[in-house]
Amino acid sequence: MSEETFALVRHWMSVRQPERALDALAQLPGEDAVGYPATVFRASALWMLDRNEEAAQVAADGISRFGPDLPLLQVLGNTRHELGQWPAAEEALLAALHQDPEQPQLLCDYARLCLSAGQVDKAERLVARAAHHDPHLESVGQVRSMIALARGQDAEAVRHSADTLAQDPDSTAARAMHGNAAAQTGDVDQAYRSFRAAAAAEPGNAAYVAAAREARVAAHPALRPLRLMYRIGPMKLWLGFMLVLLGLRAAGLLPLALGLTVIWVLYCVYSWVAPPLVRRWLERNR
Repeated sequence: MSEETFALVRHWMSVRQPERALDALAQLPGEDAVGYPATVFRASALWMLDRNEEAAQVAADGISRFGPDLPLLQVLGNTRHELGQWPAAEEALLAALHQDPEQPQLLCDYARLCLSAGQVDKAERLVARAAHHDPHLESVGQVRSMIALARGQDAEAVRHSADTLAQDPDSTAARAMHGNAAAQTGDVDQAYRSFRAAAAAEPGNAAYVAAAREARVAAHPALRPLRLMYRIGPMKLWLGFMLVLLGLRAAGLLPLALGLTVIWVLYCVYSWVAPPLVRRWLERNR
């Protein structure tokens, strides 16, 4: 009975349905329910569901009972990271890497933590080590995309995320990363498509759902005039306006300068007022 249950749990985890894996684990009797395999599966399933506090507790309890086990240390490190407990996360991930220093996924996990701490160069070295062992690992492309975003290399981030998505079109994490990179470049239509697909695949993921809703607002036809601002950024757009305005004034074209100023003021008001109105209208008609 327990072997069949564990086989079912492995199946649900492999198809990324951790809720069903937890349901199956709940059917285990006696010692099997609290043994090592059940503990690892339970901690991992809770982590996949973003129930980070519960996952961290299960992993910590498992480590206290079974010793510094690598899978449990990995879950503990990643959940501590998500909870903002970075020193504890680093301690757990380094303990796991001490057991397997060249494990590509662990290297990517630690690289993500370094990025959160602003250690971009260190993260880049870590992901390079991971790529040496498994260049096609999904997390390698994701972390490289994150590094590119941290460096302000938005086009490079899109390229990395697109490559990762091409390797695994069914990956919700890759789809969400692609949406995030697209949003940074102002491609709101692509961002909405990617976030919508990620949210549809994992409707229980609050971050994906919230991102899809925001992307839906940005991609709405009523906000099309704002797409230039999305693509080049409000500061660059303002600097461009100022340069043109000063040029018109220097050339003595004061009526044109005045007209441009009026258009700019109206555009600014529109950028402040229109998005909340579109958001409210979409929520009302959801």
